[in-house]
Amino acid sequence: MVTTAAFLITMLVGVPISLCLALSGVAFILATGNPLLLQTFPTQLFGGVDSYGLIAIPLFVLIGEIMNGGGITRRLIDMAMAVVGRMRGGLAYVNLIANMLVSSILGSATAQVAIMAQILVPEMEKKGYDKTFAAGLTAYAGMLGPIIPPSIMFVVYSVLAQVSVSDMLIAGIIPGVLLTGLFCLCVYIMGFFYNYPRGESMTWRQRADIVLNAIPTLLIPIVIVGSILTGLANATESAAVGALAALLIGRYWTKELSFSQLPQMLLKAGLYSSVILFLVAVAAVFSWVLVYGKVPQAVAAWVQTVAHDPISFMLLVNVILLVIGTVIDGAPGLIMTVPILLPIAVDVYHIDPVHFGVVVVINLVLGFLSPPVGLCFFVASAVTGAKVGRMFYVTLPFFFAACALLVLLSLVPWLSTVLVK
Repeated sequence: MVTTAAFLITMLVGVPISLCLALSGVAFILATGNPLLLQTFPTQLFGGVDSYGLIAIPLFVLIGEIMNGGGITRRLIDMAMAVVGRMRGGLAYVNLIANMLVSSILGSATAQVAIMAQILVPEMEKKGYDKTFAAGLTAYAGMLGPIIPPSIMFVVYSVLAQVSVSDMLIAGIIPGVLLTGLFCLCVYIMGFFYNYPRGESMTWRQRADIVLNAIPTLLIPIVIVGSILTGLANATESAAVGALAALLIGRYWTKELSFSQLPQMLLKAGLYSSVILFLVAVAAVFSWVLVYGKVPQAVAAWVQTVAHDPISFMLLVNVILLVIGTVIDGAPGLIMTVPILLPIAVDVYHIDPVHFGVVVVINLVLGFLSPPVGLCFFVASAVTGAKVGRMFYVTLPFFFAACALLVLLSLVPWLSTVLVK
């Protein structure tokens, strides 16, 4: 009770979520009246980040920085334009396809929305699309970042759940492609109601030139995902190879990257990664507090009175996580829910932890697009000036499409695990 009160009070007064978790751990120790537990606190903090797999996080962030500085993002967008831009609602499809390609490199929803909104929303507005719709679509397309590998949230979940980082990254491929397909279906249907414009026509020669110019940039996701699928490298090693590939492509193919930019890129990657890694460290303390206080056992007893089989449990988890995701960001949401729900899923309902992780991450990412927080909407709004409330309203079909995918994944675990087995 003291721990819960400490967490809520510190969060309500505006203390960063990572410090809320750490201070809640201290409050729990003081409430037990056993000061010897304080000696365990630094051990738990260190143990939380004492994982080889976590090295992948700064490497994935660095890949994104190099990609942006090297002009790789623009070439991927041009390639998507050449392939689907002529269709009705062509730029909307380009938005989704380009985000799918970029997400296979960036792995962060908020970073992806910030980058793509600057590039695509003005272009869509110029061609006759409503700015609010364009910004909202870009925000939903940013969902693909934490789902399609590489994914920082999957790496964090892997450490919390003690499962293979490589397995988690690969498990996101099919759900990510399915989500892209559902979003494209939404654009197709909405295109008839709103009469979305067609893109500019291109000759086959122009299309071929653009695609050929962009093909080398596809080596980055191919190297990352391909090395994991073939077993040539684990997630961390593939991230290192991907960073090297991005550096070489940006410097010698696009020729937009200068080595003088690297120190700034490394600094930004280090700062962003340190925030995530500190969250992972305090997650270890938070998990330890939960186990010591027998919280998972109490929650498991209650859940079993409501959910009597794996499917009903997964549907209940979807509802719980969607609510949590509306007020708490992705990584903190993982830290707060996985230590409680994962033991129940695995030990009581015998659910594959990889499948469970995919559903959990998609739920919490959907929270990025749900009020009152809706972090991706706020990022898109800050970049484009679109209204957050109206953005949510005009993109409701995409919200329902994401919910449909969650139900499908809950009913058909095979979609998450087939590439892992």
